[in-house]
Amino acid sequence: MLTVLGFAMIATFLVLIMMKKMSPIAALVLIPALFCVAVGQGAQLGDYVIEGVGKLAPTAAMLMFAIVYFGVMIDVGLFDPIVRGILRFCKADPVRIVVGTAVLAAIVSLDGDGSTTFMITVSAMYPLYKRLGMSLVVMTGVAATANGVMNTLPWGGPTARAATALKLDAGDVFVPMIPALGTGLLFVFVLAYVLGRRERKRIGYLTLDEALVPENDTVLVAAGAGGGQGNHGGAGGVVDLTKKSGGGSGDAAGAVSGSVPGSGSGEGEDEGFQGLDPNRATLRPRLYWFNAGLTVALLAAMILELMPIPVLFLLGAALALTVNYPKMAEQKARIAAHADNVLNVSGMVFAAAVFTGVLTGTGMVKHMADWLVGAIPEGMGPHMGLVTGVLSIPLTYFMSNDGFYFGVVPVLAEAGAAHGVSPLEIARASLVGQALHMSSPLVPAVYVLVGMAKVEFGDHTRFTVKWAALTSLVVLAAGILFGII
Repeated sequence: MLTVLGFAMIATFLVLIMMKKMSPIAALVLIPALFCVAVGQGAQLGDYVIEGVGKLAPTAAMLMFAIVYFGVMIDVGLFDPIVRGILRFCKADPVRIVVGTAVLAAIVSLDGDGSTTFMITVSAMYPLYKRLGMSLVVMTGVAATANGVMNTLPWGGPTARAATALKLDAGDVFVPMIPALGTGLLFVFVLAYVLGRRERKRIGYLTLDEALVPENDTVLVAAGAGGGQGNHGGAGGVVDLTKKSGGGSGDAAGAVSGSVPGSGSGEGEDEGFQGLDPNRATLRPRLYWFNAGLTVALLAAMILELMPIPVLFLLGAALALTVNYPKMAEQKARIAAHADNVLNVSGMVFAAAVFTGVLTGTGMVKHMADWLVGAIPEGMGPHMGLVTGVLSIPLTYFMSNDGFYFGVVPVLAEAGAAHGVSPLEIARASLVGQALHMSSPLVPAVYVLVGMAKVEFGDHTRFTVKWAALTSLVVLAAGILFGII
């Protein structure tokens, strides 16, 4: 009976959030609460939730302060010179432009927000692709795949979800996966080179000056769409990508305007996205090297596990705010600017305490795992890490991260435990499919990407799915080769 109710609870959860009948937070709370009552254990619901919240609090703290930290780093201009350098590197060579797209998307993905990554990447690269007549699906495909690999960062969402669902430390899940994920990112760069060669063969090679000569003072405009990654908020509007003439590479960087008209219907301006406006008030150029050093030190301390990740980001965010914005009003403004993202993510984590608490406390997970163990051929039991990695590729494409990590991964972990496979191995294997996940129709950020790039979603899907799936398989193979999975 518990087996049937467990699968029914997961199915109900998946259907409602995939059909957008309920928000993930509401579904994570209300559905398990109802099923807890249905199995006759409603009196224990409070205990399940309190126990879950206590275990998930460190993960919520990590996400909250990581979002604030990287949000501040974008505000102060830490990534601006990187964008300008990539544009100088690109010149007007299609190979360099595609590789530069992958590098830029990977770097900006450090903030953990797909919407921000896509907005900055498209804003910087769109004028070059458009003026050279390059395929825009190449840009969207490479950006989405690079972001998918980088989305596995502990503050990006999937790793935190896997750690949350299995009650593990996010650092223990992520750090050993770095070699495999690094291999996947390297494959994305190689793929970008190959795709760039195709584009060079198709359209030839221009000088940068030729690429930047305006055509009748045309203004290139990319329509944006609202949305986030499911756990992060997004921004919408229309990004003005006015071309500048007289062509050095600095003009390419300067071609990105920070003005954001409203929805495209002339209803005023949306100040939600300032892009890479070189004159935005939040810039702190004199503190650039301090911010760069702080970021490098923070990432190094995380990799070396000098302190728990939540503590590192808490200290980093506090220090970044204090040094860059010493006035109290400025600090409040920066925190308020990122409050929506923080609330969405932390709310999701604490809501997950209800789902995982009920699933575990009522015994549903154990009964479902027992059934699953019986269904898996005996010879595959010891290879549940491989099974999880393979399943993560299609399942994270057709399901939301919430559904996969909170609904499926705990069952796979229980099944693996019966064959001596550790939850850590299952959690790491579950990250394999993220390269493909970022092009899923269930990920709102992908609509920001295709909207700004003026690419049909179907075209993006047809081009990207095969390359993103191949990238996921490369990550899985590397994980097996390095003994991680």
